[in-house]
Amino acid sequence: MELTYTTKKQITVENYVDLISSTSLKDRRPLNDYERIEQMLKNATLTVTAWDGNELVGIARSVTDFAYCCYVSDLAVRGAYQKKGIGKKLLQITKDNIHNNAKIILLAAPQAEEYYSHIGFEKHKAAFVSSGVFVI
Repeated sequence: MELTYTTKKQITVENYVDLISSTSLKDRRPLNDYERIEQMLKNATLTVTAWDGNELVGIARSVTDFAYCCYVSDLAVRGAYQKKGIGKKLLQITKDNIHNNAKIILLAAPQAEEYYSHIGFEKHKAAFVSSGVFVI
């Protein structure tokens, strides 16, 4: 299996939806809202993808300042390709594209919590997530 990793190739909404639909993120992303997905893809500041020929098999989609922090909003690998080091490689390429001392931050899907500690991430006790409604 010869995969191609890149930060240069644009992905379509259909590529993204097809990939995410095959992962545990499928219930946590607005896959029926193509306009929103298009904005998610367009406004990411760093996207690393893995391809098997023309098939998108993995993605690390991030929002970053490239200097201090990088929030990985999607790390997904197609089910049939999992446990082959693709997620680790996507994260390594992400790290290679930001400052050496920048932190990578992410929210783990419940099924993936053990994966991140296994590859060297530390669980943080003070993360907060807004449901979209909060008082200012």
